[in-house]
Amino acid sequence: GCLLLWLLPSLLRAQSNSEARPRAAPCQQSPTKVSCKGAGLRKLPKELGQGVKYLELSNNFIQNLSGSSMPGFGQLEYLDVCFNQLEAVSATTLAQLPQLRSLLLGSNHLDRNYLANGEAFRLLRNIEVLDLSANNLESHMAAWYVSNLTGLRMLDLSGNAMTRLPAGIFWSTPRLRELDLSNNYIMEIEEGAFEALEELEVVNLALNSLHCISGFSLTQLQVLNLSHNALESFASEEGAEPYLLRVLDLSHNRLLYFPELPKANYLTHLNLSNNLIASLLPGPHHPGEFVLRYKEMARVNRTSRPAAGLTHVAALDLSNNRLRLFPFPFFRRLGSLHSLSLAMNCLQDVAGGSLAGGTQPSDCSPAPLERAALSVRSLDLHGNAIRVLPRCFFDSLPQLEMIDLGSNSLQPCESPGSGGGGNLGGGSRTPALGGTCTPFYNVPRLKHLSLCKNNITRLHPYAFNQTPLLSLDLSGNKDLVVPKEALGGLGFSLQRLSLRGNQMDESKAELPCLDTLKVLDLSGNHFSLLPPGLFCSPLESLDIRNNNLSMLEGPALASWPRSLKDVSVAGNPFSCCSLAWLDA
Repeated sequence: GCLLLWLLPSLLRAQSNSEARPRAAPCQQSPTKVSCKGAGLRKLPKELGQGVKYLELSNNFIQNLSGSSMPGFGQLEYLDVCFNQLEAVSATTLAQLPQLRSLLLGSNHLDRNYLANGEAFRLLRNIEVLDLSANNLESHMAAWYVSNLTGLRMLDLSGNAMTRLPAGIFWSTPRLRELDLSNNYIMEIEEGAFEALEELEVVNLALNSLHCISGFSLTQLQVLNLSHNALESFASEEGAEPYLLRVLDLSHNRLLYFPELPKANYLTHLNLSNNLIASLLPGPHHPGEFVLRYKEMARVNRTSRPAAGLTHVAALDLSNNRLRLFPFPFFRRLGSLHSLSLAMNCLQDVAGGSLAGGTQPSDCSPAPLERAALSVRSLDLHGNAIRVLPRCFFDSLPQLEMIDLGSNSLQPCESPGSGGGGNLGGGSRTPALGGTCTPFYNVPRLKHLSLCKNNITRLHPYAFNQTPLLSLDLSGNKDLVVPKEALGGLGFSLQRLSLRGNQMDESKAELPCLDTLKVLDLSGNHFSLLPPGLFCSPLESLDIRNNNLSMLEGPALASWPRSLKDVSVAGNPFSCCSLAWLDA
């Protein structure tokens, strides 16, 4: 005890001295890179080791880029000073960075000394990548910063306070290839703002306040993002040169009509989601001509400008608009279309007339359908008010592999000849219930089907026979009854099945033996016993949360331990006296 008391003052003094000494900055260094992210620095390092080309100083407290003598900095090619408190950049410092190619200064305060800083930027003769995002820069400040950067290839001005793009703003950056102007307040783009940028390929103008794009003429552009603006119209100029545009995002705007695209283009991805589009014809001259009638949509002109400019489009997103009809004549001329979304529109019954080109809903004659076939593989129609899809709808989509029909009002038909479950033959073309149900049987390439939240109360026998489904979503159909024959024909194809949230019990789900089923979701039901047909399935994932299970039965213990990889069991009243299944 005396020895400890004698040593205690010495130990306390040693601890006090160690706390008083400043700790070394936790920088990480390799032969060519030094990273001091979040190291608490308030100044630039005094020197760099030989061979260091990359310096990361983000998330510190640096206010000035200044230093009269900085050994080793002359070899830097990459400097990151984002997320500091930077206000001033001295010409003396930049003069010592002759090899600098990338300078990242985002999230600082470069609006405060922009005149002096911009003058210093003239020394960045070899700069190719510049990040000035989130610096509260107004339009004239941004223009001054880039006024002499002739070699610049990538410029990030996002998250600033720019309200307009004046003509000539980029005259001094003719080699610019990528330009990010997103998340500003830009309301006006003057004519000639991009005129000098002959190599420009990618422009991001998302999250601004643009109301109209007229006379779009950037033929060399490949990617254009105009999402989250207030656009009511988009029109391009027709010229001798084809447009190289491949990706166009006009989502989250106020478009009333399909944009006027150039006839000659290479567009492959077009996003028009979250607009007010009710017509796919060119916009009228009078705003009052708004909603297309059925016959007008059925007579879409073969030479109409929108379809003529979409021959290369592979992905088209029209979700969250106001379309009332499935405009089949329009899509029929999009020969490269593979992915189509019309989710969250106002679609109701998809009538045969709009598919085949006839005038009556029952007109599904083979000849017009051959001409009407689409190349679509993935189709999203969830969140509409569709009550029935005729057989000719699926016949017109011979390449269809995935369809999402969730949140509609569709009732699957019983397969003709389902008594024996044999070949459907020619009788498969007539829905069993006289046009009030949808035939999901004999769709030869369909692999993924979602019918969640369709108010389906009962599946009929062999409802999906001869349709090689890999995944089937029947969740959210309250009190659904699934008799044993309902999934007949899927025993050797189905791999994923969801019956989540149907308030079913074991009396309503007589599942057959599904030899390939790997993923099963039975959560949110009232099962006190699992359907015995499941015990032959090689399940790898099982979700039985929020049921009435007190234990897992013996057959499950015998078969599933060999294949099961994850199981979710929370929310069940398991008996503490019957937990032997946990051992298995």
